[in-house]
Amino acid sequence: MKPIQLMIDEPLLARLDAHEDVRRLGRSAVLRRAAAEYLRRHRARATTEAYRRAYGKHKGLGDEFRGWPEQGAWPE
Repeated sequence: MKPIQLMIDEPLLARLDAHEDVRRLGRSAVLRRAAAEYLRRHRARATTEAYRRAYGKHKGLGDEFRGWPEQGAWPE
C-alpha cells in the first residue's frame, strides 16, 4: 500500500472518527472501503449509461434478436 495525504474538514473528520467501524477498523480501512465503493458505483453507472445509449428506448436489439426473450426457458 502507498501512504497518501488527505485533506478533510474537521466536522467531517469528527463524524468519521465517531463511527463504530472507524474505531474498530481504523480510518484507512474505512476510507479504502469508501473509495472502492465509490469506484464500483461509478463503474455501474457508466455501464448502465453505455447500455442505455446502445440499447435505448427506441433502438432495441434489432431484428437479429427479435423474439429471443420468448424462446428462453428459465429453471424453476
